[in-house]
Amino acid sequence: MREEQIRRWKEREVAMEKKESLPVTSRPKKENGKSVHWKLGADKEVWVWVMGEHHLDKPYDVLCNEIIAERAQLKAEREAEELRKTQSKEFANSLKMKSQYYDLQAPDTQETHSICKKAAEEEELGKGSRPSPSLEEDKIPSLSSSSRNIQQMLADSINRMKAYGFHQKKESMKKTQDEELKQIDEEKTKQIYKSWKEDSEWQASLRKSKAADEKRRSLAKQAREDYKRLSLVADRAGSGGGQHGAPAVPQRPRRPPLPPKPQFLHPAGSPRQPLRTQGVTRTASSSAQEDIIRWFKEEQLPLRAGYQKASDTIAPWFHGILTLKRANELLSTCVPGSFLIRVSERIKGYALSYLSAEGCKHFLIDASTDSYSFLGADRLQHATLAALVDYHKEEPITSLGKELLLYPCGQQDEPPDYLELFE
Repeated sequence: MREEQIRRWKEREVAMEKKESLPVTSRPKKENGKSVHWKLGADKEVWVWVMGEHHLDKPYDVLCNEIIAERAQLKAEREAEELRKTQSKEFANSLKMKSQYYDLQAPDTQETHSICKKAAEEEELGKGSRPSPSLEEDKIPSLSSSSRNIQQMLADSINRMKAYGFHQKKESMKKTQDEELKQIDEEKTKQIYKSWKEDSEWQASLRKSKAADEKRRSLAKQAREDYKRLSLVADRAGSGGGQHGAPAVPQRPRRPPLPPKPQFLHPAGSPRQPLRTQGVTRTASSSAQEDIIRWFKEEQLPLRAGYQKASDTIAPWFHGILTLKRANELLSTCVPGSFLIRVSERIKGYALSYLSAEGCKHFLIDASTDSYSFLGADRLQHATLAALVDYHKEEPITSLGKELLLYPCGQQDEPPDYLELFE
């Protein structure tokens, strides 16, 4: 079963190598196909806008206060509208009651008017049948009709004065009601705004938002500064052949003679003992581990991987094939800022294990070409692992973590764990 798995794995590896060796053909572009183009600034770089950095942008506090005031005003307007509807109904009911009251207060006027009307009708009917009255009889009806006219005029004037007074009172009540509603609206708005400002939950979320906004702003600024600095370093390295630049010749160099046998570093205080006498304690090696060892001997030794920069001694930070758990155990006895570079147990490459104040961090190092760099975008390439370590003794690996390679974590057991790579 195991041999069958190995056979299939090798077949897949051969197929993948053939596929990767084929030239990459770009897809034919479709006619009228949609595409995305980045907007460029005056410096011909991708245009970026960071909130709050422009001189016309409002500060975050001002924007928050405007939002709170607007929400408070809308809420107060809704409550005032509901109060206005309730009071208008009450006002209409009170007007109806008062109009009924004024109608009951004027029965004498209506009665007087009906009597006058009835007397005029009787006078019209009796003009043709009755004989002509005498002078005294003529004087009596004229006096009664004049008195009725005076009473009617008085009743009409009283009614007009009552209607005018009622209208004036109605206008004044409406004006007073509008002023009261406006005052209530303003007080309600101030009260809602004050309550929201004093709300502890709102203040907590506002503080978190401010902190997050400040963090995003500082990260964006730091990223821009890092990008400019790394670009300058890369330009200097490319033009002047600096020590941290990528190799000038992209092709893989011809196999140089193997370096002399390395001088292995022994743990401090332990006596030097012949390595061959103790046998190498290894776990049951799998085909993947054997492939990694073969890859290191064939491709990495000619590039002086693991050696110190100016000598034929193995660097103190270099380790062999270690698991992540074992790397954490080695770093647990060190101080923050300690690091080691180990051969990955899973891929053909390296892993940098770093001890920070928060705990252990692990970064993959890409060794697929003739240079070394951390996996990710905009990473500088270094000719050797030693050059990568020297560079990050002064420049942090990430702008957020500020990881500087300060203290190498060396071997703690005998024989060293990288012995099988150099046999």
